[in-house]
Amino acid sequence: MKRVALLAALLAVAGCKNKPPESSAPAPAQPAPVAGSASSEAEALFERGQLDDALGRLDGFSADADSLALLGAIWAKKAESAPLPTPPPPLPGAKKGALPPAPEFKEEELTALGFFEKALAAQPGHVRASLGLAELLAPHTLRRHDLGQAGQRKKGARAAPEAPIVGPDFSAERVTQAYKAAVVGDSPAKEPPERLLAFAVRADRLEDAEWALGKMVERDKEKPEPLIRYGDFLLQQKKDPRAAIDRYREALIWRPDDEATLAKVADIYIAEGIDAYTKEQYGVAQSRLLEAQKFVHNPNSPQGLRIKDYLSKLGSIRQNPR
Repeated sequence: MKRVALLAALLAVAGCKNKPPESSAPAPAQPAPVAGSASSEAEALFERGQLDDALGRLDGFSADADSLALLGAIWAKKAESAPLPTPPPPLPGAKKGALPPAPEFKEEELTALGFFEKALAAQPGHVRASLGLAELLAPHTLRRHDLGQAGQRKKGARAAPEAPIVGPDFSAERVTQAYKAAVVGDSPAKEPPERLLAFAVRADRLEDAEWALGKMVERDKEKPEPLIRYGDFLLQQKKDPRAAIDRYREALIWRPDDEATLAKVADIYIAEGIDAYTKEQYGVAQSRLLEAQKFVHNPNSPQGLRIKDYLSKLGSIRQNPR
């Protein structure tokens, strides 16, 4: 028995020696940085114009579409103050004084474009990336458009074929589609359709401009201002006075006593009446002038007196037919 007790005691001692020491309590884990927090801080720095600090804050958080679009916006802003690209050195054997053209894009613009494209690959139709891409490319597109128009005026009525685009695609079609993606993706916002409208008018893409105006009307269905802008566009840009009258009449539903809009409609009818009068289409002339009269509240205003004058001429013709 003594041997058994002694053996048990020895085993107990051995077990204690071989038992691993109790580990100390683990140190509390440090919270990992949160991408959303980094983006928010970078956004605030970007808004304050601290572009390099904003880039540093986003380091390591550029995988999601929002962060990629913000990176694109930061680099696009940096590009605004970056120097213009310089031409590369002349090729061997080139004529003296002949320099190759400078690159179309600044390096900062290319960096911004890359981030916008990555954001759109991660989330097609991303509003900020779509609008940023369009705004980045639009000045290059319009410059190319203006050069083409100037060349066309020099060479006559026939349009010169456009030179192929080298490098990133900055065609008017790509810019327009990017603007439209931003419009569709952020239906309440007013900025995307405004930007598309301005671009489309400058680039002579009137159908796209009309699409933007239609979206503006949809967003403010009970306000006359978008309808009046639409009417002005139809009258001045598309040269379609009949369609313009329809939009002005819709605007007058919401503001029936708007003298400026009433005058626009009256002017169209007066112009049509005078045009018919000069063509000796007297029935049409009288019809248009009487229609114009409905929109002129003051018969002694310049419009009212003009209508009265031509109606008087028509009356004289009826009394003294040829």
